[in-house]
Amino acid sequence: MADARSEYYANSENIRPESMERITTKELADKFIAEQIEMLRKQIGDGKVLLALSGGVDSSVVAALLIKAVGKQLTCIHVNHGLMRKGESQMVIDVFEKQLGANLIYVDATDRFLDLLAGVSDPEQKRKIIGGEFIKVFDEEAAKLKDVKFLGQGTIYPDILESKDGIKAHHNVGGLPEEVKMELVEPVKLLFKDEVRVVGAALGLPAEMVNRQPFPGPGLGVRCPGAITRDRLEAVRESDAILREEFAKNGLEGKVWQYFTVVPDFKSTGIKNGKRTFDWPCIIRAINTTDVVEVTVEHLPDELIDHLVKRIIAEVPGINRVLYDYTPKPPATVEYE
Repeated sequence: MADARSEYYANSENIRPESMERITTKELADKFIAEQIEMLRKQIGDGKVLLALSGGVDSSVVAALLIKAVGKQLTCIHVNHGLMRKGESQMVIDVFEKQLGANLIYVDATDRFLDLLAGVSDPEQKRKIIGGEFIKVFDEEAAKLKDVKFLGQGTIYPDILESKDGIKAHHNVGGLPEEVKMELVEPVKLLFKDEVRVVGAALGLPAEMVNRQPFPGPGLGVRCPGAITRDRLEAVRESDAILREEFAKNGLEGKVWQYFTVVPDFKSTGIKNGKRTFDWPCIIRAINTTDVVEVTVEHLPDELIDHLVKRIIAEVPGINRVLYDYTPKPPATVEYE
């Protein structure tokens, strides 16, 4: 794998040219879109494409590009691995199947993924299990279809940089195993996250889709450090939903680049309703960035933090402390795993 990865990064197609202009305006985005549509049509021809559609900004923009380029030749697969945010799978169905008319296959593989992850605490092993199982699911779905030769992925440039530098492995970086007989299609792999959003807006994607929170391929699995359990995973999901709801109410949605909660695998003593508790902490992280290479921390009003603490402790079972992460990147990465 090391040799294959080195060869992948040595390929000039995976290295962003220093002369490449940053996409900051609709005019530049339109130019990029036109170029990519031409390149996609040339690469794909009359072939069929299978896209890993998580519903995040990156894969959504790739889906929109492919729909414009090859239309019904694209089949989108949304896998609910049980690590999605609250209501996320339904949103994917509503936007892509009902609004954009995409060919969409929905796969509920919750038990399959969580059973494989049971007892696994090593971050890299968790990522490999999730990424590997995704490939298996896609391979199984592709086998049900005829003549699928291409696999679309929402790889962006920071994914490549982090994998290349050994910071963390990304399931969508470094090529595919030999047994997966499909060719990669990665139209936004040289773009930073802010550029992907500009392209998404130019493509006409709904604002709520373009401005959605970045979401890693392993989903809430990287926000549930240690061995994943269903109850702690649910605590992450519910606390994250409260955080996103309060940011929207307070006018921070779209102004803060990314915000989420983490529930680590350790407990501490607390008091609730006059009784001793021994529960998890919930960590809030809110950050800003333009390129994901360097990240600054958003300083929230004290009143909002106080309200978040009260809501999360009162409404999320298993939580008795709420903490705020003030660490920038570097030294920390965006996600905890």
